[in-house]
Amino acid sequence: MTARSLTDQVALVAGATRGAGRGIATELGAAGATVYVTGRSTRERRSEYDRPETIEETAELVERAGGVAIPVRVDHLEPDQVRELVGRVEREQGRLDILVNDIWGAENLVTWERRMWEQDLDKGLRMLRLAIETHIVTSHAALPLLTRRPGGLVIEVTDGTKAYNDAHYRVSFFYDLAKVAVNRMGFTLAEELRPSAAPRSR
Repeated sequence: MTARSLTDQVALVAGATRGAGRGIATELGAAGATVYVTGRSTRERRSEYDRPETIEETAELVERAGGVAIPVRVDHLEPDQVRELVGRVEREQGRLDILVNDIWGAENLVTWERRMWEQDLDKGLRMLRLAIETHIVTSHAALPLLTRRPGGLVIEVTDGTKAYNDAHYRVSFFYDLAKVAVNRMGFTLAEELRPSAAPRSR
């Protein structure tokens, strides 16, 4: 991206409270985009993850970088909340050009170096829901709007390249599965989006 190369473009960064999502949202703002930043932690209410970072702080970073930011509290496991978010983007902007799926928030659920059947099943399944189901719910709601115009971009954020994850065990059954599944999700979405793809004008 070059300076202001995304002016007039609308982005949704799902899972923008901290980390990579926050960094991506900020850089999209620096390139001039209007960025909807979502997550479960706000100044008034934290998620069960109970970290201090908030979507409002991310929005302030986007604005400082030169973009337009709209923070929206969303639990991406709740389809109604996600559909409401996408409906708001459509009402306010009439378009969606970039979708970034960076939802995670499962660090507290990871059990390292114990075999799958020795781990807490509820925690493992919760991790898979946070890491995989959230991405599916968000794409399902957002892609009809994104594909109305050719040249939209979907970014799936995970940990480890396909080559690395194909060859390495990630030291926890549930963590390994979560990270590999998101790699595959990017591949399958690329196949399904191919008919509506076209070179981006910006």
